[in-house]
Amino acid sequence: MAQSVLLKYTGTKPLVSDAENSKSNTCLKIEIMGKTHANRSSVKQLAVCIDNRGYATSLERRKIYIVLRDSDAEKHDLLRIIDESGDDYLYPKKFVRAIALPQAVRKAILAAA
Repeated sequence: MAQSVLLKYTGTKPLVSDAENSKSNTCLKIEIMGKTHANRSSVKQLAVCIDNRGYATSLERRKIYIVLRDSDAEKHDLLRIIDESGDDYLYPKKFVRAIALPQAVRKAILAAA
């Protein structure tokens, strides 16, 4: 029996799929939000948005965002950012700048996310 999945996008989040064998057939495995890819580590960086052209509802200028490491995205000058929707999407790297904060401030920001 096939399962229906409702997908909604505000940024550019490509689905990750790979084929795996089942008892009778080859099936498609689709990433569901919240699960991690093999190419994405749990290391979180902080960055401030400096440009949001074309993504005004998803990114706010001068706001701090959590950036998740995604080696495939970085090869294409994109970053995986947890945006205003609370989900992670790909955005151009030039839209944000990495920031270094004192450890106590960093912990507070990550705890509030």
